[in-house]
Formats: sequence, structure tokens, C-alpha cells
Amino acid sequence: MKRDFKVLLTGGAGFIGSHLAERLLADGHSVVVLDNLYAGKLQNLKRCLDNPNFHFIKGDIRDKKIADRAMAGVDAVIHEAAITSVPLSIKNPKLVFNVNAAATMNLLKSCVKNDVKRFVFASSAAVYGAAEVPISEDAPTKPLSPYGESKLRSEKYCQKFWDEYGLETVCLRYFNVYGPRQTAGQYAGVISRFFDRLRDKLPPIIYGDGEQTRDFVYVGDVVEATVLALGCEKAAGEILNVGTGKATSVNQLFRIFTKLMHCFSVKPKYVARREGEIRHSQADITKAKKILGYRPKVSLGQGLKRFVEWKSSAK
Repeated sequence: MKRDFKVLLTGGAGFIGSHLAERLLADGHSVVVLDNLYAGKLQNLKRCLDNPNFHFIKGDIRDKKIADRAMAGVDAVIHEAAITSVPLSIKNPKLVFNVNAAATMNLLKSCVKNDVKRFVFASSAAVYGAAEVPISEDAPTKPLSPYGESKLRSEKYCQKFWDEYGLETVCLRYFNVYGPRQTAGQYAGVISRFFDRLRDKLPPIIYGDGEQTRDFVYVGDVVEATVLALGCEKAAGEILNVGTGKATSVNQLFRIFTKLMHCFSVKPKYVARREGEIRHSQADITKAKKILGYRPKVSLGQGLKRFVEWKSSAK
């Protein structure tokens, strides 16, 4: 990929998007971030704001005029903007469909209109539902939530534009991404919740027996996979898993946290398992290794250490 590539990054003020913005600028590319700051924060982009190759547009991806304006002169799009809350998708499925799927269709149309070459879409392992592990891209897609449905619908839109218009779409199914700038609050992931409880010397809450597993992938590795997808010719039209290929139980996660935070006396509180929760999730990343040359580099212990250091220093 040439160094003067111009990239439109939707959701670039968010958790993953802001790390991508920094990486793209460091690689010598021009970056336009389109974000309505619903979930993202300008603070996340503080290292980018003074860079002459960076431009920020506050706007909603559902607004066709703003999307067209942001797309001007762009070589590629990385589409990270989305509502990622599963509970919110159940509470307000229409909103989540409009933001996650309908807006993706609008962006794809704008790409064709503006002769954009490549469109990298941030999808999710939620498209699989309760699949047998390790999960390959050929596994049946059976989403258990409107959020997962919205991501699957967007993937189908991407495939349609690849087939009909030759727009080089790449769909990346992210597994459980964690790291600095991960959001906290009501819908935060287990890693943020564990930290907050242990920091306050409270017992972390574990739903069920804690033997449910997830594939936790560090944000830096996700950024690497996404940048590779941007420039890899063989990735056009493909759907690829982005994880570590390793499964970690919630109980194992708790034990790592207690060591990192020196909270050896704190014991978890086990409560009833959540209805509809997937028991096991683990990516098969064979395809991403073969096509992208993707190799996750950050171990869970290393990544959690970075996360804890960031949370401990964040104001």
C-alpha cells in the first residue's frame, strides 16, 4: 500500500478506531475521521489532532450528504462506526439496524459514487451465535441478537457490492477486543468490569460457573489485521476472523487480573448464568494467517498488563 493513501475512518474517535487512526498516520497515510461522538471521544484522538495529514468531521454516518463530503478524494474506507451494545440492540432494534446496517449500505453506495477502491468493514463474531469451536468462517451464521443480525446484514451488503460493482470489500469478524480506551459503563465488557470491581476492592461478578470461554484479542493485534486487510490484494471479497485462536475462561481471566492488581484475597461472586449467553467462543484464524499474513503478537497477560496500566493512569 502506497504511503500517501487517503483513508476515511468512520467511528475513528472510538476505542478501536482511535488506535487505527494513530497507526495509519504513523504509516504515512492521510486520515479523515467521521464520528458523531455518540460513543467516541475527541480525547482519544489527542495524538492525531495536530497532524497535518489528519482531518476530523463531526457527523453521522446515516447522513448521506456528510458521508459523500467525507468520501471526497478517498482511496479506501475503514468502517468501524456502529452501536455495539447487545442489550441496546434488543431494546431498540430499529435504531441499531439503521446505524449498523442501513448506514453501511449508504457508505457502500457512496464508495461506488466516489470511485473508492477498498472498503474494510468491522464485523463481529456475534454473527456466528452459538457455534462449535474453534469457529471458522465457514461455520453457520446464526446471530442471537439484533446486533449480530445487523452485522451479518452489513456483510451481505459488502458481498453484494463486491459481486456487482467490484468494490473491494473485506469483512473482518472481530472476536473479544480489549485494551486501552476500552469503554466503561453499563454495557462494558467483562475486562472493564473486572478492573473496576477489583480497584474498588469489591468481588467481581461472574455469571454461571465461570468456565465459559472467549477469544480475547488485544486492540493492537486487531489494528494490525485491519491495516493488513487495507493493503492485501488477496483479501478483496473475503470474510476473515480476527482473534487469537486461543480460548480463555472467565475464571482464568479473573486469576490473571488478581495477580496483576495484587488482589489475592478478593474472591469472585458467582451468580446465575445469563439467559442466552454463548458458552464458548474461539476463532479459527487459519484463513487470516494465510491471506493476510496475520499473526497476533500480544499475549493475554501482556495485553491485560497494558490495560491495567492505562486504567490506573487514566483520569
